[in-house]
Amino acid sequence: MMKDSSRKTARRIASVRWRTSLAIGALWCLSLPVAAAGGAPAGSHIDPSEIDEAVIAFTGAEVGKPGGPRLPSDRRLRLAACAEPLLTEWFGTARSTVQVSCSGPESWRIFIATSPLQGQAARNNVVKRGDALTILIRGRGFSVQQAGEAMESGAAGDWIFVRTSRKAEPLHARIERPGLAVVPAG
Repeated sequence: MMKDSSRKTARRIASVRWRTSLAIGALWCLSLPVAAAGGAPAGSHIDPSEIDEAVIAFTGAEVGKPGGPRLPSDRRLRLAACAEPLLTEWFGTARSTVQVSCSGPESWRIFIATSPLQGQAARNNVVKRGDALTILIRGRGFSVQQAGEAMESGAAGDWIFVRTSRKAEPLHARIERPGLAVVPAG
């Protein structure tokens, strides 16, 4: 009988200690400045509207308009403030995504999708990865053609990798029109 009551008492004491330590821990966390709790001090995050402004200035189009960002940046973003101007550049050849980055001690980068320009969606679908192509090797006074396959997607005028067979070395070719890629020789 004595053993059961000792166990119950020990459990009660452990429970009280546990609840007390939780309460003290919660008060301690509430009293700490944000930086000491593991985050950055208030105001050291970039305002997502600054990212929107940088992308709008880069693309020349407003949010939701053709060529501009599809949507405004998520207001829940908590990226470190950038001491220097934000860097913007196109990501990929399709020009459908803008890379926004901040260099510095707490560097970061994000990718913002843009709305396609009028006719851009059709332009981007000229050749898709895996499409059958005629690969034309054109030189001074000669041309040779062979069936092949696109290893990348691209639009007319884009340079992509193509191959003539599964085991063949990839070639860098320029898409001339749908179904035709040219490899200049010489």
